[in-house]
Amino acid sequence: MATYITLIKWTDQGIKDVKNTMTRGQQGQRGAEMVGGKVVGMYWTQGAYDVVLVSEFPDDETAAAYFLRAGQEGTFHTETMRAFTQEEMQRIIQKMG
Repeated sequence: MATYITLIKWTDQGIKDVKNTMTRGQQGQRGAEMVGGKVVGMYWTQGAYDVVLVSEFPDDETAAAYFLRAGQEGTFHTETMRAFTQEEMQRIIQKMG
């Protein structure tokens, strides 16, 4: 499975409903599982982003669909990055020739 790092910022609507952030996080975990993904870690943070999510999905299309659908809720904005393990990076370097 591919790994993704997602930086999450609450919208005005999201911060007004901050007391339900744990519930929204649990719903997000269940939603990921429903599409064949997995939340590896969820961290509430200080600074420029409110939450950092580490997740796995079978492919980029599934990850994109999941995050787009989750964003429709309107309580947060996301920035998602594909992350590569050491083994994956080694294969990438080998393909460079």
